[in-house]
Amino acid sequence: MSRIGKKPVIIPEGVTVNIDGSLIMVNGPKGNLSQKLPADLKVELEENQILVTNKFQGKKSARAMHGSLRMILANMIQGVTAGFTKTLKIIGTGYRVKLEGNKLVFSLGFSHPVEIEAPEGIQFEVDGNDVFKVNGIDKVLVGQIAAKIRGFRPPEPYKGKGIRYQDETPRRKAGKAGKAGAGAGGGIAK
Repeated sequence: MSRIGKKPVIIPEGVTVNIDGSLIMVNGPKGNLSQKLPADLKVELEENQILVTNKFQGKKSARAMHGSLRMILANMIQGVTAGFTKTLKIIGTGYRVKLEGNKLVFSLGFSHPVEIEAPEGIQFEVDGNDVFKVNGIDKVLVGQIAAKIRGFRPPEPYKGKGIRYQDETPRRKAGKAGKAGAGAGGGIAK
């Protein structure tokens, strides 16, 4: 039995959870989310908590999804109450971002500006011209949009220029520093 899966998910005040067949719906102050439930797992509501139980203890796919479904439900509740945020930072000379309506416009050293429009459920915030945030109630969608933006110009290993997460430390390489002194003379001295 999953150690994570058997822990109950607490439902805070102001959040309502409804189970309609194989669909669970969570409504809260920030919005509403829904998730299709797997057939091998059973979800029960008791007072102010959600319990996920495994119908078939011996089935491998049910055991694999037990803890995952519990965390998905916990993330849904956290999303409709507090939301999720990913903060990204742009490093590099001339690299910047600006917000135009619900669209981010990046200047990343290409011959054209790179634009990304916020899908439904996502909001962008820009702090200065090099830090921006991706906000939303769906943890998966926030992570996907942040990863897509980071993919426009991932941090390069020599100078670290590019788009990175706020707390990310990219791997750095040494470069060709060892070769610079060997051939500097240009040949044999006369």
